[in-house]
Amino acid sequence: MIRIGFLSAAHIHTKSFLERVAAIDDAEAALIWDDDASRGTGYADRFGTRFVGDLDAALNDPAVDAWIVTAENTRHLPLLERALPLGKPLMCEKPLVTTVDDLDRLRGLIAQHTPVLTNGYFMPHHASYRAAAAAIADGALGKITHARFCNAHHAAYGRWFDDPELRWFTDPALAGGGALMDMGAHAVHLLRLLFGPVEAVWATTRNLSGAYPRVDDWGVIEMRFASGVAGRAEAGWVMPAVRNGLEVVGEGGTLTANGNQASIHRVDRPAEPLEIGSDLAAPDRVDRLIAAARGELEPNDLRDDLAAALDEAAIMAAAYRASATGTWEAVTG
Repeated sequence: MIRIGFLSAAHIHTKSFLERVAAIDDAEAALIWDDDASRGTGYADRFGTRFVGDLDAALNDPAVDAWIVTAENTRHLPLLERALPLGKPLMCEKPLVTTVDDLDRLRGLIAQHTPVLTNGYFMPHHASYRAAAAAIADGALGKITHARFCNAHHAAYGRWFDDPELRWFTDPALAGGGALMDMGAHAVHLLRLLFGPVEAVWATTRNLSGAYPRVDDWGVIEMRFASGVAGRAEAGWVMPAVRNGLEVVGEGGTLTANGNQASIHRVDRPAEPLEIGSDLAAPDRVDRLIAAARGELEPNDLRDDLAAALDEAAIMAAAYRASATGTWEAVTG
């Protein structure tokens, strides 16, 4: 039995994570800590677990085998600084951190404690994107020139964050940014895994809907990869029925992929669907944490995923700087 403790119930995904834990035969929610007692108690009562209001007591509870951090974005680091030294596997919602200073502190913490640290990024573990990654690695497109990923939904028009428990998504002090920070993080993480480190970025962010005016609800990042690939990530809360997904262009054709399919398109030829077997998908989020706790993941897999998640934070911080300055910004941190 893998007993999981939750550190905060602030994130919109807390409910689905608790539901997933409850659906796994040999896992259970051991406790929930939250700095908002009403919120934490509500989730604990709903899912039949304990609410622990004292953080020290929660962290030192012997009933916990692994942790999930689902706090507000800018509150991740203080919890990671407390939990990672305990040596228990931990999953932290994305983004891991939102500033270069926090990233430097987190890198130091990881170097000191070498933790088993997973995250809330799930796209690289979908079968379709794994099939796309394999085709790219096998040279199916020849030399890659550019790639883009759109990740968006209609949260602003749907007024998703009017819910008092989710309003923090629209507070820069707690969210670290808006739609680009929230949705663009997934796009940047996947592109970074596929094409390696990013040297510099240009970005623009806007608030188009006026629904949550303190943060951006749409944004674009242009990326210069060290490999020579040009990358583009678009994200938004203002895109109803948008077609999300990946497009990778090379000298031999174009690869497209989303959560359901992946195909290669060549000039004057029918699209070539990539084979996507059900066994190609890998565990993500809660399942990935449990697999890591059991020692079932390859060390290189954990290392590469964490490196991309850390680099995502540096890329995103540079993107918000670039949006403010209107210039290309070097990726540091």
